[in-house]
Amino acid sequence: MSEKDKTLVRRFVEECQSQRDLDRLPDFISSEFVNHTAEAPLKGTFEGAKQLHEMLFTAFPDMKFVIRDMVAEADKVVTYKTLLGTHQGDFMGIPPTGKRVKCDVIDIMRVAGGKCVEHWHVMDQLGLLMQLVAVSLPG
Repeated sequence: MSEKDKTLVRRFVEECQSQRDLDRLPDFISSEFVNHTAEAPLKGTFEGAKQLHEMLFTAFPDMKFVIRDMVAEADKVVTYKTLLGTHQGDFMGIPPTGKRVKCDVIDIMRVAGGKCVEHWHVMDQLGLLMQLVAVSLPG
């Protein structure tokens, strides 16, 4: 099922995330979805996933993801991708800066019954925030 699962995740990234079409979310994400790395105040549920994307689409209305690599084994699909966008709306309390951002993301999706049912991710949040507020690390 790996190729079929990779196709599902690729379509999710392209159709829901890059094309910002949340009406398609139920086609790819199970109503029983669990995001194991959701951060407060978002919940690790289907509704939380929808809220996360709404927040990102508001902050970065031209946001798109570029898939750099994708690997599948058993019931999991790992995607290394880059988020690109322009900060045009409030994001994590930071008012719009108009800055273009680039942020690497690694997602792991577990697929069952033709939908994504579990999710884990790692995102370069510090790098993203540094791009928005022009903070540099010492050293």
